[in-house]
Amino acid sequence: MQHYFYDLADFIQSRIKGREQSTCWLAAEASDFVRFNRSAIRQPGHVQQISLSLQLIDGLRHAGSRLTLAGDLESDRALIERNLEALRAQLPDLPEDPHLLLSTEPHSTEHIAPSQLPATTSMVDEILDAARDHDMVGILAAGPVYRGFANSLGQRNWHETASFNFDWSLYHSRDKAVKTTYAGFAWDSAQFHAKFGNAVDQLAILGREAMTIRPGPCRAYLAPAALNEIVGMLNWDGLSEKALRTRQSSLRRMRDEGLCLHPSVTLIENTAEGLAPAFQGEGYIKPERLTLIGQGRLTGSMVAPRTAREYGIASNGADNGEGMASAELAGGDVPLARVLKELDTGVFIGNLWYLNFSDRANCRLTGMTRFATFWVENGEIRAPLNVMRFDDSVFRMLGDNLVGLTQERELLIDTDTYGARSTASARLPGALVKDFMFVL
Repeated sequence: MQHYFYDLADFIQSRIKGREQSTCWLAAEASDFVRFNRSAIRQPGHVQQISLSLQLIDGLRHAGSRLTLAGDLESDRALIERNLEALRAQLPDLPEDPHLLLSTEPHSTEHIAPSQLPATTSMVDEILDAARDHDMVGILAAGPVYRGFANSLGQRNWHETASFNFDWSLYHSRDKAVKTTYAGFAWDSAQFHAKFGNAVDQLAILGREAMTIRPGPCRAYLAPAALNEIVGMLNWDGLSEKALRTRQSSLRRMRDEGLCLHPSVTLIENTAEGLAPAFQGEGYIKPERLTLIGQGRLTGSMVAPRTAREYGIASNGADNGEGMASAELAGGDVPLARVLKELDTGVFIGNLWYLNFSDRANCRLTGMTRFATFWVENGEIRAPLNVMRFDDSVFRMLGDNLVGLTQERELLIDTDTYGARSTASARLPGALVKDFMFVL
């Protein structure tokens, strides 16, 4: 795939005329998908696809198109040549883009991580064996993903890695189920069975009579999957340099007023250990690690080239959306084995859903608990909890009300497969929080 892309990139470069420039971005995958229902395979399949985003630039005018390629050089070159001519015809009629900023210093890179995945059939066999006697629904996605960038200045960047993501639920009855994910770069049978066994234990508790607590502040534990929903909301322009400067960011008070989170909160964009590539669509290289919040203080932001051009600052390789692609939150000092004891009496939250901002200016979120949320007394799970709504600020949850973060962290790969498998990921601990605000 790499040689195929470089051949296409060389062909595009050979067709550039005069002062024109070009960039191209390849996104490809060879993915196995297996859908399960009632603990049986319902839809196995394999998807191999290649798409190319092509941009032609003349001064500050640029036009682009997205092509689906066949993987055959002869036919794909003919398609690309026709598209280049069509883009060239459009350029004179387009306005100049004052915020266009392209990398003009070629920096070629290559990252190829050899696959550590077993055959998909082996993973499926383990899943079916573990799910025997249970009502399981889920989807397994596995295989390599490829990303490539090239420009007419001779820059070539390549990223190739293989991962898996198994997202499943064990169903009890009515609206009661336990949702779990297991994802990574290498399948570990012991780790998978430990996760599945923990889900089975929680499923048994769902057979007890559910309870509802009164709205109000309550001590809570947010499992990594639940905390991921909250941290993920910061990608809604929270850490965007553009949004911070226009005061649209949910974290603007951290920059404008010096507001801080708890000193144990350190959030970084860890490109070196994530699934996403270390380059972006204008040719800029991302740093291996970028600290965004250090010991509770806002120390950085995601700066895309367009923002850099607009405000006369340096880009740090952020994509145009200025969101994290490889988020990592530092662990704390609470052993996972002691979470229930440290929680003592409160709510164990396995998952959150339907999150939205209720007050963006104060980073206040509202959402619902979902799946395997339990009431805990004296360090022991007593009963499943009926669905409840929370409304609270990140400045409280991860600020003064943060009791501690777990030592252990979990890798969570984005389960989005709409159009293509996502390369976004997060590595997060769980969080103990006091006075977590339930409102319904």
